[in-house]
Amino acid sequence: MRTRIEIKKLNEKAIIPTYGTEFSAGADIYALLDEPVTIAPGETVFIHTGIAIAIPEGLVGLNFARSGMAAKRGLAPANKVGVIDSDYRGEVMVALHNHGKEPQTVEHGDRVAQMVFVPYYAADFVEVDELDSTVRGEGGFGSTGTK
Repeated sequence: MRTRIEIKKLNEKAIIPTYGTEFSAGADIYALLDEPVTIAPGETVFIHTGIAIAIPEGLVGLNFARSGMAAKRGLAPANKVGVIDSDYRGEVMVALHNHGKEPQTVEHGDRVAQMVFVPYYAADFVEVDELDSTVRGEGGFGSTGTK
């Protein structure tokens, strides 16, 4: 299934997101940098992309880590999943965090995240005196075991 996403280049050197394969869920998001940026271990740097997008109402853009960059270089979005709402029209940025033990350099054109478009429901919160009961009940972290 495909949907139309309008995109605006905010800088002529910006790279439009691309899909790695025909069935990729995430579109690769590219760094827009004038010069390479080195991210120290434990440091977070905001990476420009030079693009703004118009996500249709009812969808949200979720920016996830790229598996190779995260597993091999320790670089992943600092907020784990970046949320881009359908009414946001500013530049898409990636808060890239170095989880590793070595400095990592990001260059212009590097793929720094992948964006997945997902439908969502907005909630109408209704206060009630009691909630329905379930087998799990109030069991929280670890309440269902490990095996």
